Amino acid sequence: MIIQPTLATATFAWLALFVSSVHAQIYPAKPLRIIVGQTAGGISDLIARMVAQRFTESFKQTVVVENRAGAAGGIATEMAVKAAPDGYTLLLSSAGPIVINPGLYPRLGYDPQRDLSPIAFIASSPLVLVVHPSVPAKTVTELIALAKSQPDRLSYSSGGNGSPPHLTAELFKSMTGTRMTHVPFKGSAPSVIALVGGQVDLSFSTVAVTLPQVRAGRIRALAVTSQQRTVSVPQLPTMAEAGLPGFESQQWFALFGPAALSKDIITRLNAEVARWLETPDVRARLATEGAETGKLSLDQFAAFIRTDAARWLKVIRASGATAE
Repeated sequence: MIIQPTLATATFAWLALFVSSVHAQIYPAKPLRIIVGQTAGGISDLIARMVAQRFTESFKQTVVVENRAGAAGGIATEMAVKAAPDGYTLLLSSAGPIVINPGLYPRLGYDPQRDLSPIAFIASSPLVLVVHPSVPAKTVTELIALAKSQPDRLSYSSGGNGSPPHLTAELFKSMTGTRMTHVPFKGSAPSVIALVGGQVDLSFSTVAVTLPQVRAGRIRALAVTSQQRTVSVPQLPTMAEAGLPGFESQQWFALFGPAALSKDIITRLNAEVARWLETPDVRARLATEGAETGKLSLDQFAAFIRTDAARWLKVIRASGATAE
């Protein structure tokens, strides 16, 4: 027997669809928060506040940045994973918590690729290979030759075990067949200060941290780790141009939401980010931090995350790197 829907049932279904449609159209209807896994002042925090300002202007809603540092970004990421998928809690994350931490922490309790929705790729920033002036290598090829001639003689600093600079150096060692000694510090700034002081021979670090020291002549820059030269230091060759084809390592920054976030909200937020990333003032502000905007569709962004995670997992396993 076929049961015909009653008028009340049909009306209820129509109302449910109508309410859902209206909800999507009026989003956001209340204040939003952006969680960032870094203390105030870092580049992730800077970008989060840029996003918050732009969303506030566009949506006419208050957007609050909430700093939840700790566990290498894991605390902030877990908060975003567990948030209601209604578009009112977002995550501004760097690459580490998304593509590196899963390889370093076997018991994260969540999978960033499974439990988060990529919303928008915002910017990327290369690292710079820098050496102390006492190191007799003026190019990347000379540095490789020096390291090969003196195994374990050269030392390199990083912002900590399992940090992007550490893993970038491990990638360098793997691709060149060299052996060097790792000296970890608690953060990028102490790492570069140690290099300036001659406690270590070389380092991979951010443009923002290294450039003032390079300009002052305290350390020497050899190359950037991006695929293309960066607008911040256009005179520096890429690692590939400097003699190491295929080498690439970049910090990137992006916006995420909980896994079940609706496609309509993701599309709305993605379009808004894409619009203001084209503005000269945003590009100029990011450039002061050594970062550049990037264009990736949602599908391209998801594929990029998968590829980047697989690449760093390979480096982590080969090097035996562990988190602190």
